[in-house]
Amino acid sequence: MSNQIARRYVKALLKSFDDKKLEEVYNSLFELSSACELDKFKNIIESPDMDSKKREEFILSLNENSDTEFINFLKLLSQNNRLDLIPEICNELKYQEALKNNQFSGVIMSDFDITPQKIEALEESFSKKFDSTIKLVKSDTKYPGVKVKIDDLGLEVSFSLERLKAQMSEYILKAI
Repeated sequence: MSNQIARRYVKALLKSFDDKKLEEVYNSLFELSSACELDKFKNIIESPDMDSKKREEFILSLNENSDTEFINFLKLLSQNNRLDLIPEICNELKYQEALKNNQFSGVIMSDFDITPQKIEALEESFSKKFDSTIKLVKSDTKYPGVKVKIDDLGLEVSFSLERLKAQMSEYILKAI
């Protein structure tokens, strides 16, 4: 339900701001979103002792964006008791911008050493496959193989050594 509400706010933002201002809005929302993750922030926002006007003043004091439309947007969130949606609005805005620009980012998880040339080759092949621009970042994990995850496209491709060993064992047992 909250995701649908966040989408409505993002739709309004997309209609209200041009691309340059939208990037500024995203950066401001990202900063506020980071603050929303803190327990202290949540306690202040959810406190029954704070009325809506004080919440509004508090959120505006954290904001560095001086654009009046964005300030009005924050006031609207505050008045509707939707300040807790800031992280979801931020994520949805990022997703909508990625769709609009046809640019997506993903993660390569592996315990292997993957060279920048191999990452670039993977980016190029995924970009061709999905007819978009794909950027991949290497994440060192304990995954015994290679896994490529692009959340915005709902894509997860993996090659696991354990699975390969199991399939080879199964094949050998069938051959015997």
